[in-house]
Parts: sequence; C-alpha cells; structure tokens
Amino acid sequence: MPVSRRSFLKISAGAATAAVFGGLGTSLSPTEAHAQLLKLHWAKRTTSVCCYCAVGCGLIVSTAKDGQGRAINVEGDPDHPVNGGALCSKGSSIWQVAENDRRLNGPLYRAPFSDEWKSVSWDWSITEIAKRIKKARDDSFMERDGKGRLVNRTESMAHLGSAALDNEECWTLQAVMRAFGLVYIEHQARICHSSTVGALAESYGRGAMTNHWNDIGNSDCVLIMGGNAAECHPISFKWVTAAMKKGAPLIHVDPRYTRTSAKADIYTKLRSGTDIAFLGGMMKYILDKELYFKEYVVNYTNAAFIVDSGYSFSNGVFSGLDRKTETYDKSKWAFKKDENGVPLRDPTLKDPRCVLNLMRDHYKRYTVEKVSATTGTPVPEILKVYETFCATGKPDKAGTILYAMGWTQHTVGVQNIRAMSMIQMLLGNIGVAGGGVNALRGESNVQGSTDHCLLAHIIPGYLPIPSSKWETIEAYNKANTPESKDPMSANWWSNRPKYLASLLKAQYPGASLENAYKYLPKVDGDTKLTEYMWLGLWDKVFKGEFKGLFAWGQNPACGGANAGKNRDAMTKLDWMVNVNIFDNETGSFWKGPGMEPGKIKTEVFLLPCCVSIEKEGSVTNSGRWMQWRYVGPEPRPGTKPDGQIMLEIMDKVKELYRAEGGAFPMPVTALNTDTWKNAEGEYDANMVAKLINGYFLKDTEVNGKQFKRGQQVPNFTFLTDDGSTCSGNWLYSGSYTDEGNMAARRDSSQTPEQAKIGLYPNWSWCWPLNRRILYNRASVDANGKPWNPDRAVIQWNGEKWVGDVPDGGWKPGTKHPFIMQQHGYGQLFGPGRVDGPLPEHYEPMECPIKRHPFSGQLNNPVAYQIHSEEKAVADPRFPYVGTTYRMTEHWQTGIMTRHVGWLIEAEPQLYCEISEELAGEKGIANGEHIKVSSLRGEVTAVAMVTKRIQPYTIQGKTVHLVGLPWQYGWFTPADGGDSANLLTPSVGDPNTGIPETKAFMVNVMKIEGA
Repeated sequence: MPVSRRSFLKISAGAATAAVFGGLGTSLSPTEAHAQLLKLHWAKRTTSVCCYCAVGCGLIVSTAKDGQGRAINVEGDPDHPVNGGALCSKGSSIWQVAENDRRLNGPLYRAPFSDEWKSVSWDWSITEIAKRIKKARDDSFMERDGKGRLVNRTESMAHLGSAALDNEECWTLQAVMRAFGLVYIEHQARICHSSTVGALAESYGRGAMTNHWNDIGNSDCVLIMGGNAAECHPISFKWVTAAMKKGAPLIHVDPRYTRTSAKADIYTKLRSGTDIAFLGGMMKYILDKELYFKEYVVNYTNAAFIVDSGYSFSNGVFSGLDRKTETYDKSKWAFKKDENGVPLRDPTLKDPRCVLNLMRDHYKRYTVEKVSATTGTPVPEILKVYETFCATGKPDKAGTILYAMGWTQHTVGVQNIRAMSMIQMLLGNIGVAGGGVNALRGESNVQGSTDHCLLAHIIPGYLPIPSSKWETIEAYNKANTPESKDPMSANWWSNRPKYLASLLKAQYPGASLENAYKYLPKVDGDTKLTEYMWLGLWDKVFKGEFKGLFAWGQNPACGGANAGKNRDAMTKLDWMVNVNIFDNETGSFWKGPGMEPGKIKTEVFLLPCCVSIEKEGSVTNSGRWMQWRYVGPEPRPGTKPDGQIMLEIMDKVKELYRAEGGAFPMPVTALNTDTWKNAEGEYDANMVAKLINGYFLKDTEVNGKQFKRGQQVPNFTFLTDDGSTCSGNWLYSGSYTDEGNMAARRDSSQTPEQAKIGLYPNWSWCWPLNRRILYNRASVDANGKPWNPDRAVIQWNGEKWVGDVPDGGWKPGTKHPFIMQQHGYGQLFGPGRVDGPLPEHYEPMECPIKRHPFSGQLNNPVAYQIHSEEKAVADPRFPYVGTTYRMTEHWQTGIMTRHVGWLIEAEPQLYCEISEELAGEKGIANGEHIKVSSLRGEVTAVAMVTKRIQPYTIQGKTVHLVGLPWQYGWFTPADGGDSANLLTPSVGDPNTGIPETKAFMVNVMKIEGA
C-alpha cells in the first residue's frame, strides 16, 4: 500500500538508518537523515514483505519516477508489529537483489548436446515448452492402472518448487500441474519442514507453528533446540530478547556453540541426531517427579486413554513390524473403545494400559546416564536444562520451544518434534500465551506454499491426495471423513467433504463434482507415498524414468541431499524448465564440474521471473500471518511474474489441446483459468485471492443466511458439499471477503486484553479465521477461566469469548479443545505415524557407533532408504560426524545472496568448522584448505579451527563433529566452493520423506600445498 508523507517522516527518523546498518533488532537513536529525505522526496513508497525467511518482516520500498522507474531504497517498515523497522543483513540487501546487473534479461535456451545458452523470445519459449508438455503427457498418460482402477495421471513429468512464490501463485501452480496429470509434485517444504507438519498434526491436529513471533516475548522460559534463531532468524530473536528482559531464561541445546548460545543463560551441546534421547530423558524427568500439569493432562490430552492389548514394545521395536516390507501394522496401536467407538478413559491414571503409564514404562530406560552416554551431554548440564524448562509446568507459567532443521532433517524428524510436542502437553504449554511448539520456517512463503500443497501427498488445505483406492468422490469421502459419537468432540475434519467439493468447484466450476474429482490425478494406492516424495522422485529421475522436469524457483543441484546424484540425474531428462531470477547450478547443470555438455541430451529452458518487490500478492509467515505486498518497481524488462508465466504456459497447452486433441484433454481445457485474469487478460493476484477465499456459485441459503451468486464466502463455516460454493483452499476462507482484502490490513489497534499479549488481530490476517494462537481453548479451564489471568489468550465473560478468536465458539465445557482431532484430545500417544506411537531413540542411518544403550535396534527400522546405496556405520574410512547449517548472510542454496555483493563480501566461500582437538590430530591450521569427503562425494573448504565445536564422549570414546554451511555452489563465486549436500545421504523420515542432512559420516584431510 502507499505510505503517507507523515508515515515516511517517521520512517526516516530511525528506520532508514537501521536498514543501512543491518537492523538485527538493535534500537538506534533517531536521526534527521536529510540526505535520505532528499533522495526519496519524490519517490513512490509501497509496502512489501521480506523475501527471505518466514519471520515476515515488513518493508518500505521506494521507487523512482512515481513508480515508473527502478527501486532506489528498501528498508524496514517501522509500523510493522513483528520487525518494527529492523532488518537482518539479508533483508537490508533486498534493494541489491532487485537492482542487480546479473539478473536475467530474457529467456535462455540450451539445446541438446550444446555447450552454450542461446537467447530466445518469450513467445518461442512458451510455445516450445507447451509442445513438450503435451507430447510427454500424451505419450505417457495413464487413464487406468494395471488393476483397472481410474487414475488419470502421467508419470513422465515432475515438478519442484517453490516456497518463494506468493500464495496465489502457489495455488495456481498446483492447479496447473495437477491439470497436466502430475503426481510427482514437490517443493522446498519437503526437505525443510515436512516433518513439522507430520508431527504437529498428529499431536494437536494442525501442522503449523502454534503461536506467533510476537508471542515469544510472553514466555517464562525459551528453549531453542534444533535451531539457531539469532543467526538464521535474527529478527525473531528480538522477541526472545523481550522475554529475557522480563526474566525468562534462554536455553540453547545444539551441537555447535553459536551466536544463539552466546546469548543463552544455559548452553549445552549434544551430538547431532540424538535429540530423542535427550527429550526422552526429559519426559522421564517430568513423569518421575510428577511435574506435569495434571488437570490439563487428564482433561485435554489422551493421557487417560486405554490402549488395547495389541500394542507392545520390545527391544526398540513396536508391535506390528513387518521387517520384509519395512512397515508397521498401525492397527496394533489402537485404543480400547466403547460400543459407540469412543475411546475408554481412566481419569485416575491408575490403569496400567492408560497412555500415561505406558509412557512411564517406555521412558524408564532413558536414565540421565544413558542419555549422557548417547548425546555426549554432561549429566549436570542435562539436569540443569530439565530443571529449568520443566519449571513451566504450572498454571501461571509458560515455556516455548523454537526449532528448525536441526530437528526436522533426520530419519526420526517427525518423532523429534513429536517428543517436544508431548513435553509441551505434559507441561500444559499448548494454547497458552508464551507457550507452544514454534517452527522457525526458513522461506518467506514456505508456510503458504505448504498450505496450498505443492506436495505429493496432499491437495490444498491438507486434504489427502486422491488415490487409486478411491476412484470416486464418494469413495474418497468415505475413506477420509472421520466419525465420532462423542458429543464433546468437534471432530472438525468431518467437514472434509465440504472442503473437497469447494476446491473442485474452484478448479472446475463447469463440471459436476463427480467429473471434477475424476479430473484429479491419483497416486498408486498400493505404493508408499514416500516413493512420490523428494528422494523417491530423484531416484526415478536418476533411473531415466522422467521425460521432463520443472524446477520452479528451486535449485536442487545444490539444495537436496546427495546433490551429486541429482546433478547426474538431470542428464537423463529430455527437457527441463528452470524458472529463476539468476542463472544457477540447476539451470546450468550441464556445464558444471565433471559434466561433458557434448554428451548431455537435456534441453533446458531458463525463464527469468521478477523479484518479490516487483509483483503483488500475499505471503504467509511462520506464525500463519497472511500479509499482502504491493508492486514497487515494475518487473525488470525481459522478466515476468511467476503467475503470468504459469498462466501463459497453461493457456498455450490449452490451445494445443483444443487444436489437436490428445489424451483426456478435459482436465486441461476445463481448468478455470479465466477467473485468474484481469480485464486485460493478465494474471491478477487479487482475482486468485478471491477464488482461494471462495464465493457462492448460485443463490443459496447457508447456516440460516441468504447469499447471492458471486458473493464472497464469509469463511469456511459457510462452505457446502453440494457444489454451491467454491474455495481454492478452505483454510484461507475468510481472507478476502465482501469487506475486502483482510491480508492487506495495517491496523495495529487492539483491545486491552489483546494488547496485554500482543495479538495484533487487525494487522494482516491469520489462518484459521484470524486466530493468532492455536488450540487456545486449552488455555482455559472447563468454566472458561484462563489458567493464567495475567496472560489470558481467551476468556468467557458470561456471554461470549473475548481476546483471541476462540478455537471453536462453543460455550465453555461443551467441546474438547483439540477440535481437529477425531476424539478432541491432544495426542501424547500418536497411533497415526508410520514409525511408532511414541518417539524412540534410533541412531542416524550413518553414525559413529554400532549400538546404543536404549535397545538392540540401531536405526529406525522403517526409515526411507535406497538399499543399493551404501551407508557408513562405524566406518573407519569416515570417522567423523558431519552436519550442515545456515549463515545469517546467505539464504538457502545462495542463489539470491551469492549474487549480492554486500553479502558475498561478508561470507565469500565454503568453510568447515572443526575443533581444535581434531585440527591438532590432523595437522590442520586455521585457514588452510581441506577436503571433506563422504561415501557420496567431496568438497574443498577452508578450515575454521574453533572452540565452537568440541569433541564428544560417547560410550567412553571420543567422537568428533565437523560442520559446513550448505549455501554455496560452483556457479558463483568462482572460488566459493561447492555444495555441502554433495556429502549428504539419500535416506529419510518414513512419514514425510525428509532427507537426513543433519547427521552423516565424513572424513577430513588437509590438502597439502593448497
């Protein structure tokens, strides 16, 4: 939105200076900044949102010549509730991303076996891409599978990306790819936070950050584990600092001593990949000392549920394991139920088969001594962490956990987060201000792109992907609509048929619901879903099973595990479409290290997209705030917004099918692209945002209210299953109503109750229904009285709920608080995950030991792996634990930051952190060049000999850790080094397929004479 002169004067007084010096949450003295005022006096000023991590910092963009020229300044928005004008080093450099002479100025084409790029026109590129899509689709289209089941899919094309697109573009992109018949659809969320969704949805019912950034400041104790907020999410750390100023201790548990550690009251190390051992010990500590919040645990979690006799656990393995297929029979983990199918409960917690007692039995093995022997964390430091954090298990206290890929990227990634989710339920820290399980997501719209489901296993709104087992919409709804006869269970997913019907009508308004469902491609119901996910997808590319690949705003040549395999796999493709701001290691893979262009058949189309400040649309931050950003400068000549690119491709493919016919054209030709366009026929984010919200397709009455055809749906409670409503994503229904664009709101007003905890309900919009803290009905007792009246999230005033939007508007005591769960309770015992209902310690698939003290089962018995690929287990060739991480100055694979002079000057090349002890053993001096190698590849790096990494004592033996940032690649800078993911293995979590890139085995050697 435009910024007034009055607002700009406030900006110039301090925020501009903060932007110049990098922000980092520092409070700077007000400055007159006359030069800045003169420079920007006649500029157009618009608001935007930072394009880097998912903190979602607000920006002010100044554009020359009343918006007709280029950006002349980008700085923090002082009015924004999250960042208050502050920016990190990356956010402060956004101007240099936009005004960068290394940006692409038009499409490039690489012909088969060519050694050079050729400049081509947009019209030629779009037409040729469309031809290849149609040919690949027609040649491979499968109407029915080998069992005669209707599937309407193609397995010859795959799509990757993008978490940096706007919400509207993400929704459009998934619709386009599914209209083509693709079932191999993945993006960055798979390899960064897919385990977050799998864990939090199983525990609480939804897969997102439970609270929001500002709420961290309400905490009585902040635990950061599996993350490094001070460096990777710097502006979020201002809210950690806010809590600390009020007396909250900061605990940091991490393999390395980082800038987060330097700010912590308590820091302790642990070996990468041993988090469940540490957290399992914490659960034992809570249960042994009865530190859990009993009223909360009994009434709001499934602690009192009785587990049926089929469940057992022995020597590291749960009942129901089939070692041949590497799967569990989850029916063995069922609850005992009454004649109505309602789980039986023992509120006294005396039954030996109740969940809490099964947990006591399970974690009794996790003594602090065994934890220490596994993690390498000294016993006194373990106990200090346990004592400090577990003190929050009281009604008037709240503790929060912040984590990132240090937890997610493991073969037990889901169970890492499940373990902490269970701890937070035991302590009563879910639904309350200052509590929660809060994922530090790392891309500006990775939350939104996940919500819109650019993923193989779900469609928008977290609806299960259609499968060959459900050929009809009736079969789908029957299989995916849970039932509950407990009158106190809201069982909200019973509304799933309404959400599916409205999604189908958003994509195919002219088709019946039955036909629209047939148009959706269906995965093979007899195949593990992980085979469609990142690692399975790349294995199939490597085997030559795909013709074409879209890499849209993603750089898998550097960003995925076993990156060398990915690069080799690209040579097997017939064609690839790469959409990006800059040339990169993926688009130019054919001229990378070890490649021989004359032998590589792959055609490559490199399409230049515009940058975030050049387009309009919304992004959703990690706290679920959907924020609207506006056009500053117009797209750089030769570039186009991503939405426009996908619209032109889709329209051209439609044109070809209408002219030539082909395999089952209806999903393509009937796709509702007209409602994506403005009056000029161009892609319009506002039009798509309205479609995502949903509107009525005919005059109708819903919930006792009359609506006219074309009227916006007020929210998802008005969606229907009869085809009279459309909504591209039910979660976002309520975001663009007849009252306008809710995501564009910039009103910081609050009621006194809301201001007390910083809800900011009128700034932007938050899913679902603008609710800022999820599960907030668990923050009150059965009478609606807050556990902590001084930090009330909601409370019942005798007539209605006040404060935040309640998680269900029923009167107190009438519904269980976890409304997305079938039975209404938070799940300590989670029978829905494929690797067990309780977290259990397993070593990473590559590890330095042959056994651990908790059981005889070394690794996760159902982990995703490619058995033909060797793993290093206690292998003397690769004796050191390797791990990867991010830096403040670079983002993801570095494509947007390695082209920025300010940032590459700060962090110019790949380095490897090693301890002084290991350096001494290997004769390596600080600054020398070393080779780091694994079973998969090697990289050259500068040795950073440091006290930040210390050796571990594991089962009486010394184990060394080395660490590398993964944000480099061969393309630029010339001497910057290559991707650390050349070292990481193709193994993953069995629930979500996320690769294990945080723990693997390497060797380190000094390069003599380098």
